[in-house]
Amino acid sequence: MTLSNTQAITPELVEAHGLKPDEYERVLELIGREPTFTELGIFSAMWNEHCSYKSSKRWLRTLPTTGRRVIQGPGENAGIVDIDDGDCVVFKMESHNHPSYIEPYQGAATGVGGILRDIFTMGARPVAAMNALRFGAPDHPKTRHLVSGVVAGVGGYGNSFGVPTVGGEVEFDARYNGNNLVNAFAAGIARSDAIFYSEAKGVGLPVVYLGAKTGRDGVGGATMASAEFDEDIEEKRPTVQVGDPFTEKCLLEACMELMQTGAVIAIQDMGAAGLTCSAVEMGAKGNLGVELDLDRVPVRETEMTAYEMMLSESQERMLMVLDPEKEEEAEAIFRKWGLDFAIVGKTTDDLRFRVLHQGEEVANLPIKELGDEAPEYDRPWREPDTRGELPAHLVEAPNDYGVALLKLIGGPNQSSRRWVYEQYDTLIQGNSLQIPGGDAGVVRVDGHPVKALAFSCDVTPHYVEADPFEGGKQAVAECWRNITATGAEPLAATDNLNFGNPEKPEIMGQFVKAIEGIGEACRILDFPIVSGNVSLYNETNGEAILPTPTIGGVGLISDWRKMARVGSLSEGDHVILIGPDGDHLGATAYMRDVLGLIDGPAPAVDLYVERRNGNFVRSAINNGQITACHDISAGGLAVALAEMCMAAGKGMKLSVEQARGMPHALLFGEDQARYVITVPAEYGNFVCASAEGSGVQFRRLGKVEGDALVIDDLISVSVGELRETHEMWFPQFMAASSGNGPSAEEPASSEEH
Repeated sequence: MTLSNTQAITPELVEAHGLKPDEYERVLELIGREPTFTELGIFSAMWNEHCSYKSSKRWLRTLPTTGRRVIQGPGENAGIVDIDDGDCVVFKMESHNHPSYIEPYQGAATGVGGILRDIFTMGARPVAAMNALRFGAPDHPKTRHLVSGVVAGVGGYGNSFGVPTVGGEVEFDARYNGNNLVNAFAAGIARSDAIFYSEAKGVGLPVVYLGAKTGRDGVGGATMASAEFDEDIEEKRPTVQVGDPFTEKCLLEACMELMQTGAVIAIQDMGAAGLTCSAVEMGAKGNLGVELDLDRVPVRETEMTAYEMMLSESQERMLMVLDPEKEEEAEAIFRKWGLDFAIVGKTTDDLRFRVLHQGEEVANLPIKELGDEAPEYDRPWREPDTRGELPAHLVEAPNDYGVALLKLIGGPNQSSRRWVYEQYDTLIQGNSLQIPGGDAGVVRVDGHPVKALAFSCDVTPHYVEADPFEGGKQAVAECWRNITATGAEPLAATDNLNFGNPEKPEIMGQFVKAIEGIGEACRILDFPIVSGNVSLYNETNGEAILPTPTIGGVGLISDWRKMARVGSLSEGDHVILIGPDGDHLGATAYMRDVLGLIDGPAPAVDLYVERRNGNFVRSAINNGQITACHDISAGGLAVALAEMCMAAGKGMKLSVEQARGMPHALLFGEDQARYVITVPAEYGNFVCASAEGSGVQFRRLGKVEGDALVIDDLISVSVGELRETHEMWFPQFMAASSGNGPSAEEPASSEEH
C-alpha cells in the first residue's frame, strides 16, 4: 500500500514505524509540529536500532578504538589501519541477519554487496572477504534451505564481484532456528594519503547520486532489522534488497577512477535507510544542511512516492559531494561505466534537511538532531547468571577415545566446511596464500614482494552464554591467536555484536558484560576495535539466539615466506604443546557433541598468558623455527592434532602419559592460550629451552611419523579414516532431500519486490 504525504499520522502508524510513544513525543518537540508521512519515515529510519545504536552506543564508547597503527576508528564507513610503506588496510564487519532469514539468497548476497561498498567508498580496493554464518539445528525443517540459499548468495555475489572469500565460520545450534546469522566481513587496501571520508565540506556544492537506479526493494529494511520476528515473518519479504554484483563491480571501477581526478569532496555508501541515512550523515558530520530534489533521482519504477525514494534500500548506490569544476569529467566516467550520475541536491548553510518532490517540500527537518538527538537508552540490565565450577573428574570420560574424536570431527560443528568454501572463489585476484580451513586467511599485498595480511573471525557463543565476560574475552583472544598462528602481528579488530531483545534485562546484561570482556581483551592484547556493527532483536516468538559477539581481526605478515600453516608437517618433526595441559571441560564441544550436555562454566582467559604465549609462538615462526602451527580451540588438543594430520596427510606418534590430569580433560579440554607447533628435530631442544626461558609452559608430545594419529593406547586412527569422517557430514547433510525451499542452484527469486 502506498500512502501519500498527507496521510494522517495515527498512533498505529507511528507504532508501525518502530517509534515508541515517548520517541514520537520527542519528534514533536524537535520540529514543533506533526511530521509529514515522509518525515515520519525519515525519523523511523534514523532513530531505529539498526541505524542509531540507541541501546548500545553508551557501551560501545567504552571500547578501545585507538592505537599506534589506527588511522580511522569507528564513525566512518570502515576502520583504517596503517600497514607500512604508505599503505593501509580498510575493513569492517556487518550483519544481514534478518534479511537472510526472510530471503536467504538475496539477504546474504546484499550483505556481501553492502560491506564491499563500505570498503571501496573509502578509496580502498577490496582484497578479501569472510563470513560468519550460524544456522538452526540440522534437523530443523528450514535449516537446509537457509544454508543452501545463504551460501549460494554469498558465493554468487562475491564470486561475480571478484573478491576472494578467504575464511569464516559456519555453525549449527537450535537456538538459531528462528534467526540465522549472516555476518559479512571485507577488507581492502588503499594508500594512506588517498583516503576518502563521508564528511561534507563547502556550501552550495552539488550532491550527486551515483550507481544504480532506485526501486521499491528494501523499503523499510532498517526498521525491519530492528524488530523481533513472529509468525508473520513472510510478510516482511518485500523489505529485503535485491543485489546485482556486476553493477557493483562497475561502481567500484567508476569510483576508483573518479577518486583519481580530485573531484570527490565527500562520499557515502547508500546502505541502511538508503538516501535518507547517507544524506543526513554527510551533512551532519560536516555541520551543513542538505537539500534534495527527488525529481532528479534516477528511478526504475513508476510513480514512486517521496517516502519510497527516501527509504528504498536499492543496492549499488552512492552519494557524493562533488567539486563543481569537475562535474563534466565525473559524469563522463560514470556514463562510460554504464551507471547513473545525477545531481540531486546541494549543501546548504542552515543545518536543515530539506526534501522536495513534485514541487512540494515533503520534509524540512533539523539535520543534526536527526542523528545527534536520536534516543539513547541506558537500558536496565542485570548481572548474568554464571555456572558453577565443573571439575574434570566429574565429567564422564569416553569409553573409546578414538570414537569420541571421530564423533567430534564428523559432527555438524567440527566437520569440514569444504562444501561451503568450494562454492566461493578463494583464489581470484591471485594473491591468496592460504585457502579456507586453516587458522586464518592470508592475502599477499599487491605490489610488495613479501608483505601479506592475515584475517580471522571468531566467537564461541556457548562460552558467551555461560559467562558473557569471559566469552567476550575469549572471542577476541581466539581471533588474535588465529592471526598469531600464521606468524602475523595482530593489528586491529572489527566486531559484529549479535544479541536478542535489549529491552529484556537479562539480554542487556549479556551485552554489557560481553562488551566489558571484549574491551579488556582488546586493551591487554593491543588489538583495538576500529569498526563494527550491532544487531539486536534477534528473537522469534520470544526466544533469543545465543549471544554471538563475532570478532573479525587483521594481522600483518612482514615476510609471507616465513608464514606457518596448519598442515606444513615434515616427517620426524617434533610435536610440542605450547601452553598448559587441558583441564577445562565446561561448555566444551566434548560436552555437547559427545556427552549431549550443556553444562559448566566457560574457560577462563588469562590475557597476560595469552599475550606471552602468542608472542613466543610468533617470534619462533618469524625466526624460521616452526614448520607448522595450529591454535587449540573447539574440541581441544585431540581435534587440533587431527586437523593438522588431515591437512598434511601425515600421522603422528604421541604420548601424554606423563601429563597430570585425566586423559579426557587433557585431550578434549578447551583451556585457552594454547597452540600445537611442529619443529624440525634439530630445533626441538632449542625451542623448548627458549619456551622455558620465556616462562612459557610447554609439553613435548612426540613426532610426526606414519600414516595414523596415535596417542598412547588411547587413540589410533588412520589419517584416511580421519579425513573420510571429517569430510562426509556436510555433503551428506546437504544432499538429503529437504522438501522445503529452493536449492542453491535455484535461489528464490525476489524480482517481484
